[in-house]
Amino acid sequence: MAEQISDYQALSPLYTTEQLQSKVKELGEAISRDYAGEELLLVSILKGSFIFMADLCRAIHGVKVAIDFMAVSSYGDKTQTSGVVRIVKDLSSTVKERHVLIIEDILDSGVTLRYLLKYIGARGPLSLDVCTLLRKKDRQLAKIEARYVGFDCPDQFIVGYGLDYAEQYRNLPYIGILGK
Repeated sequence: MAEQISDYQALSPLYTTEQLQSKVKELGEAISRDYAGEELLLVSILKGSFIFMADLCRAIHGVKVAIDFMAVSSYGDKTQTSGVVRIVKDLSSTVKERHVLIIEDILDSGVTLRYLLKYIGARGPLSLDVCTLLRKKDRQLAKIEARYVGFDCPDQFIVGYGLDYAEQYRNLPYIGILGK
């Protein structure tokens, strides 16, 4: 029997609004130090990272920041990746000879991110790094070294702060574990 969205609910917070704000500030300070005086293109991987990137770009100081967006799909309405990456929206900006920082909501299997690193890397950026709010170390099928990591999180399906299940729960101001 197929599971319905109504069969799930977001449980108590895994990371509170206050913890998220503190971590975003900490990441913004590190990025500000590392890219001081440089121009940096932040690339948000839609839809999950849009809230994180909005908060993060406001926490970066002393860096000329530009933003762009990519939309990719590998989950659909499932709780596990299909392993097939499909680009739904490509970049509008050029990355050639620019510092590029991919902003991800969660580094899970790493399959999507590995594909994106190769795809964007082939376009000739000066540097290409990853900032992920969440990382599931035990789930990685593809070895990805993220330069900036907010939290190492448990191997649970989580929602909120931009993360979804079948387009639901993105608007939660905290991150919670999705459960029945």
